[in-house]
Amino acid sequence: MFAALGDETRMRLVARLCEGGPLSITRLTAGSKMSRQAVTKHLAALSQAGLVRSDRAGRERIWRLETKRLVEAGRYLSAISEQWDAALERLRRLVETEP
Repeated sequence: MFAALGDETRMRLVARLCEGGPLSITRLTAGSKMSRQAVTKHLAALSQAGLVRSDRAGRERIWRLETKRLVEAGRYLSAISEQWDAALERLRRLVETEP
């Protein structure tokens, strides 16, 4: 999941889906220099990571976020952040109590 989100283009696509809700490839590529084929490849990677899914609407596919996976990612990052905060606090106390 984090490898998929680590790509700048994929993060932009996730941001577009966050802002605009479910969108077709046509709408996702509007205003960008990326081809529909390139966007499709990035969406496939996000889909494999469980971050997006698509539904057919006539001749188009409509892409939407899988918010449950994003919530899981947020929880994971929050837990890591708390661990780092605790480790830094222990280090701070150690440094401040050393003569």
